[in-house]
Amino acid sequence: MSDKLPKVSIAVVGVVIAQIGGFIWWTAQQASTISNLEETVNILTVENNATDKTNLIRDVERNTDHLQEIIDILAEIYEEIEDGDNEIWEETEMIWEDLGGMADHMMQIIKLQSRIAILEKTVEFSRRDGM
Repeated sequence: MSDKLPKVSIAVVGVVIAQIGGFIWWTAQQASTISNLEETVNILTVENNATDKTNLIRDVERNTDHLQEIIDILAEIYEEIEDGDNEIWEETEMIWEDLGGMADHMMQIIKLQSRIAILEKTVEFSRRDGM
């Protein structure tokens, strides 16, 4: 029976065992590296989340300040527009008053011209009639 089994030297068995041991050691090193990398990723994720929250809070505060500034500017513009509207209405009322006074003067002039025309016709008629 011993003739049928192949003869393997102890050196070959030693080399195979050394290779298997080396593979196991390499695999253990890779697992350790992966574990360390996972821890690093988790730490960086937590730090990144904290940074994101800090940035978000800072941005919200800055935007709140900017919005308040915009609201203040709009309030000033609204007041200026309101003042401008009041001035325009006052000037419009003055123009209407002036226009009304001018129209009244024009009517007085037209009435006066009508009376003068009537008087001229009366004088002309009287001269023709012999008076």
